[in-house]
Amino acid sequence: MIRLILAALLLASPVTAQDMPHPLIIAHRGTSGERPEHTRAAYELAVEQGADFIEPDMVMSKDGHLVVRHENEIGGTTNVADHPEYADRRRRQVIDGQTVEGWFTEDFTLLELRGLRARERLPRLRPANTAFDDQRILTFQDVIDIARDASILSGRNVGVAPELKHPSHFAALDLDMEAAFLKVLRANGLTGADAPVIVQCFEVGPLQRLRAIVDTPLLQLMSVSGGPADRPDLTYASMATPGGLAEIASHADYVGVETSLILPRNAEGRTTAPTSLVADAHAAGLKIVVWTLRAENVFLPLERRVGGEDGGHGDMAGYAKAFADLGVDAVFSDFPGLLQTPQAPPPAP
Repeated sequence: MIRLILAALLLASPVTAQDMPHPLIIAHRGTSGERPEHTRAAYELAVEQGADFIEPDMVMSKDGHLVVRHENEIGGTTNVADHPEYADRRRRQVIDGQTVEGWFTEDFTLLELRGLRARERLPRLRPANTAFDDQRILTFQDVIDIARDASILSGRNVGVAPELKHPSHFAALDLDMEAAFLKVLRANGLTGADAPVIVQCFEVGPLQRLRAIVDTPLLQLMSVSGGPADRPDLTYASMATPGGLAEIASHADYVGVETSLILPRNAEGRTTAPTSLVADAHAAGLKIVVWTLRAENVFLPLERRVGGEDGGHGDMAGYAKAFADLGVDAVFSDFPGLLQTPQAPPPAP
């Protein structure tokens, strides 16, 4: 009964672009710059820091449950290697054309995955995060519950931006990610156009099929290189043209693009003149989201770095402002707390 009341309160005032400051802040895997990604601690801190949405990446368990992990290979994000009983499950397979070796969620039941513990994915770059290791692996439903509870406790609406990871790969294993996802959406009343959800995918087919069934907001992801795993006839470069964006608008509400598709970098690593992508997306009727803003120097363009350490923090807030000035509608960030108020660049050492 309490859960139903929480759901009703959240859905009575859905998260929309009109309700929120511009641009929206989507906490990338939670506050993954300060806590191990995809953990309850990362999501709850993101809400405390004012994120508008929290983002779970979703893969599948052997028994068909939606599990929240960056990839289905979990050797680098859990303590599975510390479990001798799972040593024989380490293997190699091809995923979206790439050979990957390790342990995979599709070889474990949800109960077995619940027995593992999350670990920081970038411990050398983010050593402080390891103090928050060993949290429980979450499901999609867990993240929805975190957002709903946080909405009540914080007095503001917190949305969820799930990403469907490798749906074609799982479909080939007779694991129907789309059906499992729809089941959770329907159970939570999240199938309307005003649902506090933005569904992401790099593939095209899953979004097209979802568009035919639900009105939930959808986001087509694009990278600088390559193309959708389910559409070998397409490249992301062609999808980023005015004609390609018009096609995307037939099955999505948002387009989510890598930073350099808007602000390219030269050979030195400095940003150059912006492309027309933001204007082109808006002309096609799409909102545009940029991914992923991180504070560490190694991820920033050369002119935004401070000091010489890869893990040192540069001027991420200024970088974010450059995208906001160009008119992006939302940003993904590992550090949502740094985007709440204008901040001066860190002093040079």
